[in-house]
Amino acid sequence: MEQQRKVVTIPPTVSRFTASPIAAQKKRRVAAYARVSTDSDEQFTSYEAQIDYYTQYIKARDDWKFVKVYTDEGITGTSTKHREGFKAMVADALAGKIDLIVTKSVSRFARNTVDSLTTIRQLKEKGIECYFEKENIWTFDGKGELLITIMSSLAQEESRSISENVTWGQRKRMADGKVAIPFKHTLGFKRGPKGEILVDEEQAKTVRDIYDWFLEGLTPHAIAARLMENGVPSPRGKEVWHQGTVRSILSNEKYKGDALMQKFYTEDFLTKRQIPNKGVLPQYYVEGNHEAIIPPKTFELVQLELERRKAKGGRYSGVDIFASRIVCGECGAYYGSKIWHSNQAKYRRIIYRCNQKYGGDKPCSTPHVTEE
Repeated sequence: MEQQRKVVTIPPTVSRFTASPIAAQKKRRVAAYARVSTDSDEQFTSYEAQIDYYTQYIKARDDWKFVKVYTDEGITGTSTKHREGFKAMVADALAGKIDLIVTKSVSRFARNTVDSLTTIRQLKEKGIECYFEKENIWTFDGKGELLITIMSSLAQEESRSISENVTWGQRKRMADGKVAIPFKHTLGFKRGPKGEILVDEEQAKTVRDIYDWFLEGLTPHAIAARLMENGVPSPRGKEVWHQGTVRSILSNEKYKGDALMQKFYTEDFLTKRQIPNKGVLPQYYVEGNHEAIIPPKTFELVQLELERRKAKGGRYSGVDIFASRIVCGECGAYYGSKIWHSNQAKYRRIIYRCNQKYGGDKPCSTPHVTEE
């Protein structure tokens, strides 16, 4: 006769997610995440409302302990790269300061499916749960990840659609010849009462100085150094000038009153990486769009000088007005300035001679020229 077996069920005593005793009445440390994607007044109201709502929402629960509301204002949800509030929240959670993260919806958490799932899995491994109020999704639920995948994909596609609509509108305005200038980053111009492009005379003086100094022989590096010495703020209002900024000003057609549009384009709506447009997409050139700061003839002279210096392969010197301009008729090298009798003030003078006069296997024999 078969012996009858008795099975006794021993209930779990520790949570497999948090490793804490099930019977323990321990409050969960709860944080919330709030994000708006623009800086408009309407979104700002929503931003403040989210912070207030989740602060009260968490504190109203007896089994929850309020930690903090982490926020990102005016930041896109298609990437976590620049979302400092989001990154700080995840870091605190992984450091053991948070047990549960509450947010309005999956799209507020991240519109990028990969970012969303990667972060949720990373938090789940450490026993940290996420709750999405709008969709009523708990990540420790068996169906949670499937639902999050679906909702994140929908949010990502919504972002794609919005991006395509915005891009279409921008390109339509370009084709119609409607010029938009990033006034905060463009030195010399300001927005008029009706949105028109006006010359900012105070900043325009700096632009004119840059063009004049360049034609006098200074390099972009030397111009940047002079601007910093004079305490002139950069286009972004910084104290530091870079030679790349100076080059950009010297080659910007907007300073002669014209505008070339679609110089760059966005490669991917998720990364938002800007790519130089080298014939991939149409460009639109508008002549005489606004008041010029630099006369067109002066602008063209600067472009020719930029090309001339570029052709020298980085050998250009802006020490003085003759530097990199006088070419030796015998060997093709440049003439450079030298000081004769540098230790004797009475006889000291500047001469110009071929830089190969005493160099190389075959020293150049051309005579020097005295500055008088």
